[in-house]
Amino acid sequence: MILVNGIQTNNLPVSDRGLHYGDGVFETIAIRNKQPQCLASHLDRLKLGCSALSIPLPDMDELGSEIASLTDTVADKAILKIIITRGSGGRGYRPEAAPQVTRVLTLHPWGDHINEHREKGIQLTLCETRLAHNPQLSGFKHLNRLEQVLASAELTDNFQEGIMQDMDGFIIEGTMSNLFIVTGDNTVKTPRLGQCGIQGIMRDKLLKWLKNNKINVVEANIRMGEVLQAQSILMSNSIIGLWPVKSFKSRQQTRDYVFADFAASFNKQLDT
Repeated sequence: MILVNGIQTNNLPVSDRGLHYGDGVFETIAIRNKQPQCLASHLDRLKLGCSALSIPLPDMDELGSEIASLTDTVADKAILKIIITRGSGGRGYRPEAAPQVTRVLTLHPWGDHINEHREKGIQLTLCETRLAHNPQLSGFKHLNRLEQVLASAELTDNFQEGIMQDMDGFIIEGTMSNLFIVTGDNTVKTPRLGQCGIQGIMRDKLLKWLKNNKINVVEANIRMGEVLQAQSILMSNSIIGLWPVKSFKSRQQTRDYVFADFAASFNKQLDT
């Protein structure tokens, strides 16, 4: 099902700036037990993205009603995507002074592969495409995802995800997920995201969970060597929860990894 500005349709004006320039933001939200998960956090990041791009906020009560109307149609699990664009405009990059924003909500089925990869793990590879530095656009999900599109195009059917470096060679994230490694002393490390990358909702949730469970966790600059020496690798996002990595292929070598002990416990509490 698709709602555009509250109307059930799959049509969008060709003049929409989201189409022309990627001028907008989005959120992807898991619905479990007919409930949007971490909805407040997703809407906060949506607001952050709109503020960073100087896009007027949509009416949040109206948006909430539209979310509820779609959620009511879900039997159990589904995936909700919210897109906010600056709306329609004329030719040229300069935005209009008083834009009329566009709201697009889409509902998608829950894939069986999500839970399968949680249990069996995934095969990971290194993508050649790198992430450019732009602190002004880091953290939130804007609609210009060409780096992720190019990186995802590198993946073959043998790999379920690929990790991306920035221009300085630091590991930042996956094409659709955040990355965590477990070191030999059982410290959990995740990349710093000041220059680029997505401040994932599930990433933040896991960081809090690890600290609450007295597991040492740090945000740091991570090089390829640390990934190859890690005991475990995990990838996270709001839909998949945590996917353990069973093998990783880089230019240097291929490594197999053990599953982190805490992964199953964290995933279990997501489904309750």
